[in-house]
Amino acid sequence: MSELNFVTVGDGTRIAYRFDGDAGKPVLVLSNSIATMLHMWDGQVGELSRHFRVLRYDFRGHGGSSTPVGAYSLDRLGRDVIELIDALGLGRVHFLGLSLGGFVGQWLGIHAPERIDRLILSNTSSHLGPASYFDERIAVVRQAPDMSETADVFLNNWFPADMVAANEPLIEEFRAMLLAIDRQGLAGLFAAVRDADLRRTVALISRPTLVIAGEHDTVTAASHSELIAAAVPGAKLVVLPAVHLSNVEYPAEFMQAVLDFLR
Repeated sequence: MSELNFVTVGDGTRIAYRFDGDAGKPVLVLSNSIATMLHMWDGQVGELSRHFRVLRYDFRGHGGSSTPVGAYSLDRLGRDVIELIDALGLGRVHFLGLSLGGFVGQWLGIHAPERIDRLILSNTSSHLGPASYFDERIAVVRQAPDMSETADVFLNNWFPADMVAANEPLIEEFRAMLLAIDRQGLAGLFAAVRDADLRRTVALISRPTLVIAGEHDTVTAASHSELIAAAVPGAKLVVLPAVHLSNVEYPAEFMQAVLDFLR
């Protein structure tokens, strides 16, 4: 099953998902960054699906999922995952989340540890602020005539400056993804990040955890990953010489860290 499929969760939102890999393999859920779709993982799925049944999904407000009006919450994003795997008849899964996906991974590790086997938190944080920054971004997104300015901001935060300036095909792929994002959905997810604060509760994560940091990450600084790794009992920390999308910028090193941990 590799086509896009849908599950309707408790509040009526339709969540888009797809599977890659054989049904008999352990399930690995991939959760992506804000302002991307499940295609953010396209470069990794071929290799990962050799070892796992890979489940990708789009956040509410993004990609093939529907877009409820209003602010979203991290609790709701976490429940979306639980309701998705419940609907698919899955028990315990591995979970790899990057950026906002890492926020969701922390929530799952805290609130639903019985559903998580191994947990990977990449280029993420337990809290980002100040709230006024996200309020400003929400206002800009809602008032702008299109997503062009927002796309430039994200690309400059995600990748090295020379990579963006060279306008490589990979950059254009992510620009196209950004331009297609629903602005109401982006504003809703910005609100979820603005209101999330797991700094105290992250220490409750009991599942085996790998934290991946980007040495040059200006969105979720490496110091944020260090704090998570220090707080989660037994967590392992890997630092890659990347900016924010470590899986895209350093795919071989990222994959090696992930497979070494999961296998």
